Amino acid sequence: MNKAVVIEQLKNIPLPQQRVEIVERKGLGHPDNMCDAIMDQISVKLSQEYLKKFGVILHHNIDKALLAAGEVKHEFGGGHVIKPMRLIIGDRATSRYGDEVIPVDEIAIQTAKDWLKAKIRGIDPTKHVEYQIELKEGSEELKDIFHKNEGILVANDTSAAVGYAPLTYTEKTVLSLERYLNSRQFKNQFPETGEDVKVMGHRNGQSLNMIVAMPMLDSYMDSEATYFRKKNEVLETIQTFVANELVDDSPTLDLSFNTLDREGKGISGLYLSTLGTSAESADSGQVGRGNRANGLITLNRPVSSEAAAGKNPVSHVGKIYSLLSHKIANEIYTTFKDDIEEAYIWLLSKIGQPIDKPELAAAEIIMKEGKELSSISEQVNELIESSFQNIDELCNDLALGRYPVA
Repeated sequence: MNKAVVIEQLKNIPLPQQRVEIVERKGLGHPDNMCDAIMDQISVKLSQEYLKKFGVILHHNIDKALLAAGEVKHEFGGGHVIKPMRLIIGDRATSRYGDEVIPVDEIAIQTAKDWLKAKIRGIDPTKHVEYQIELKEGSEELKDIFHKNEGILVANDTSAAVGYAPLTYTEKTVLSLERYLNSRQFKNQFPETGEDVKVMGHRNGQSLNMIVAMPMLDSYMDSEATYFRKKNEVLETIQTFVANELVDDSPTLDLSFNTLDREGKGISGLYLSTLGTSAESADSGQVGRGNRANGLITLNRPVSSEAAAGKNPVSHVGKIYSLLSHKIANEIYTTFKDDIEEAYIWLLSKIGQPIDKPELAAAEIIMKEGKELSSISEQVNELIESSFQNIDELCNDLALGRYPVA
């Protein structure tokens, strides 16, 4: 067994058997999620540009961003933008390689515009958003990591990550509900709903409470009465969707929607949006304040401190290990689900050490009653080591944007 791999049995109570559980997901149009998704897409586009021109991915970390809220005036029948949002894109990216210049700023801005146009229906990315690029060259020492023409790169940071499996019923329900509310199917049925969805689920024993926030577009609302009629239609549809997701042993469900609304107060008592996101006027966003690498904010689970979004996919373990830890945990659980309740994977890198040789890889396994860790420990070790032997495949998938990180 590799001395860097540690496998131990965890004596904790599995999360589904604990009384209290809290899970959150910030949806497609939440300002924090917008920052994460846009910055990661910029990393993907830069990686593809580097590969096309030079055959290698060069140093970049597009993992600092601020989406500063603008200002709008909400009105029944359609509000208007007073001041646009400002998207500040920052950190490091290689803009020159030999005698070749890479148009980093142009790629970043165009990628942001393309994402906004594709994902947030109400935003005109040329009118409603201003762009400020703060991408500079990296240090010579870090840039030198990327000058290898082949093989596994070394880590450009000392970093740690943790992943787990399986998802609980609460986690799966929160995740699937937000994805449904931002699906093409739902938006076709309810075009009056915005993309800034937030789902908070909390379970107390066998009682699950789901709190949903999602703005209604003011252009579809001609009165307060219309708003509350549409809101009730949306709530009924959400309840039907979640009810169809239930299984026989699911917790009982209480679902609420836009709970700040107050009848009789007109526009000031309604959750309205002109563009579909609270970044239009109410809330700014930043990279790293949203969902973790598996798309959730899980208060009962250990979480990585790194923001995976926007980091380069070939040497920054803050991204690679964040995805890999969940991938390994899922593979362990899927392979041994008859023997284990939960699997937790901890990964630690050392800067300058190849990313396929972690400083530490630890598996903490909660076994089912009557099962012994010794019966599967050798296979678990082989699975972990195999994952690192194939880490270049994961890096390639990350460079192509095949794994969502928000």
